[in-house]
Amino acid sequence: MEHVVVVGAGQAGCSLVAKLRAEGFAGRITLIGAENVPPYQRPPLSKAYLLGEMTLDRLFLRPLEFYASHDIALRLDTQVVALDPAEREITLGDGEVIRYDALALTTGSHPRSLPAAIGGDLDGVHTMRDLADADAMAHQFQPGRKVLIVGGGYIGLEAAAVAAKKGLEVTLLEMAPRILQRVACPETSDYFRELHRAHGVDIRESTGLKHLIGEARVSGAMLSDDTEMDVDFVIVGVGISPATELAESAGLTIDNGILTDIHGRTSDPAIWAAGDCASCLFHGQRIRLESVGNAIDMAEAVALNILGQEVNYDPAPWFWSDQYDCKLQIAGLNHGYDAVHVRQAGEGRSHWYYRAGALVAVDAMNDPRAYMIGKRLIEGGKSPAPEVICNPEADLKALLRA
Repeated sequence: MEHVVVVGAGQAGCSLVAKLRAEGFAGRITLIGAENVPPYQRPPLSKAYLLGEMTLDRLFLRPLEFYASHDIALRLDTQVVALDPAEREITLGDGEVIRYDALALTTGSHPRSLPAAIGGDLDGVHTMRDLADADAMAHQFQPGRKVLIVGGGYIGLEAAAVAAKKGLEVTLLEMAPRILQRVACPETSDYFRELHRAHGVDIRESTGLKHLIGEARVSGAMLSDDTEMDVDFVIVGVGISPATELAESAGLTIDNGILTDIHGRTSDPAIWAAGDCASCLFHGQRIRLESVGNAIDMAEAVALNILGQEVNYDPAPWFWSDQYDCKLQIAGLNHGYDAVHVRQAGEGRSHWYYRAGALVAVDAMNDPRAYMIGKRLIEGGKSPAPEVICNPEADLKALLRA
């Protein structure tokens, strides 16, 4: 193995190249990123960075000198326009061709946008995915301005929390009957709806957007219930799509992302994938995990497997969201749950998801102890009786020894 090329300089790409060097790989490494800044944390963009509580340099995953000192060729502001698996080479936007022995695609994802037909291309309409997005809208967060947020998932709710804390008038639209419907139980939706309304956010569920109003710049919105409202700017948080264009053009197999096996290898034996763009196996089902934890863990597993260690990647999903003074921590995946049990312990609250009697996920609000113990229980295949979980006097830690 002489040359490993990694396309995508985000969390997964950075983790992968760092792991290669930590494991003693002495060959060439090239890390290619489309943005003009080194790999950085994305979660703080919609929270601490927009609030002005985190500076740009603190976003960086590694100081810039890390790449030079570890002999990693970091190519920023660089587009990869073609991939030829047969020749094992990629072509850059300027025509340069780079050959590889192993290629890893850590290309991440793209935010979904509103159609131009309903005003999605107007000035003042923003998505929240990368540093450029955050910088483009930062000046809009001024007290008294009116922001419309389209989408009641975690990105939309986090943006709403920032806007409310900065004194803006915030309206959030969710087409579904409740916020977080796709990812959380009604109890979690209720918790965050109450939290946001307590901070003055106008949450409108079962309400969509007909179209935005404005000539060149957005000035208003017509809602699905025929309500017309004035807005100063709009934030769109309606999900993401895996960035699979390069893989598709090269003929790699796509299945809700770049299909990978249990080692992170794609349908081409010399090409690997990790992070948001990759479709992996979890308990026999093919899923994509859009999280920092998956980006790190899968990338590090891929690094080991590029070096021939044949390590199985077994995802252990975990997520988090910060809204106001609430830290939500999630362990596991709640897919197919049939029961939710609520634990209230002091100021902390947690929702425990069961499927056919088995514990599959936990949502913990300001309760890190419940989160950590729930995560360990899920990973250990243990499912405590719900009546024990719901008892605030019960010693959760004792469940780990049961």
